[in-house]
Amino acid sequence: MSPSDSDDQKQMAALRQALRVCAAAGATVTYRELAQRIAFPGPHSIHRLTLLLEEMIREDHAAQRPLLAALAVSRAQKSHAGQGMPGRGFFQLLNELGRYAGPDQGPEAAACHLREAGAAFAFWSRNEV
Repeated sequence: MSPSDSDDQKQMAALRQALRVCAAAGATVTYRELAQRIAFPGPHSIHRLTLLLEEMIREDHAAQRPLLAALAVSRAQKSHAGQGMPGRGFFQLLNELGRYAGPDQGPEAAACHLREAGAAFAFWSRNEV
């Protein structure tokens, strides 16, 4: 295992723990706030954080678990109701995985996020996987 693999594993563990806290609180968190909570190092911290979130989505999907990463949202991307939503890459990855067949923004994407976030809140607030 290389030092960067070890760092990635530590960052993934910290990321999962921070998102579990959000699940227990029934709250989403912006990418920026999440990076700050886990002291994710810069530069390009948000881009690198989203790469880890994508890896987390793949892991949870493969294990048939609700997507913990659904609790991380973009400050810029909002649903019509004004709720924070993940960035477009979230929906594109779900399309790739066959988990969602729709656009990466708009009402269908918002409905998908509500389903995924609801399942994540219900599962991750009570499970320590």
